[in-house]
Amino acid sequence: MFKRALETILFASRWLLVPFYLALTASLFFLLFKGGQEVIHYVVALPQMTETEVILAVLSLIDLTFTGSLVVIVIFSGYENFVAPIKAGDAVDWPEWMSKIDFTGLKLKLLSSIVVLSGIQLLKAMLNLRALSDRELIWYVVVHMVFVLSGLLLAWSDKLSGEAKANH
Repeated sequence: MFKRALETILFASRWLLVPFYLALTASLFFLLFKGGQEVIHYVVALPQMTETEVILAVLSLIDLTFTGSLVVIVIFSGYENFVAPIKAGDAVDWPEWMSKIDFTGLKLKLLSSIVVLSGIQLLKAMLNLRALSDRELIWYVVVHMVFVLSGLLLAWSDKLSGEAKANH
């Protein structure tokens, strides 16, 4: 009886994740607000901006958009994998991927997104070389390469574990 009660409590504890998913939903509004601020700033400054500054501005917006997309992926796949299934109902615009990303797919998408975000930051740094020291630039490259290597190792380990499961 104690074991059954403990298992019931542990199983119900997954609902404690819901406030985290709600907080992530709120963070989308934060990103939207910052994106709006950026757009207003760029529209006002556009006539005086150089081509490189415009490219940096667009990269900043891509960065915010990509981060928001990543948050949506984490919200939906995390909720669906750890809390409860989401029923799409008759929604015609329901993205197909939402019910198909398992925890392994989530990890890979998360790390590959971090690699892309890091790549965008590195590109922004490369376009703004005059503002950075050699040391800062080296750290940008090192951090990016660590993310790339981590992504490759994670993908490789998932491939190996998938092959091991298939052989059993």
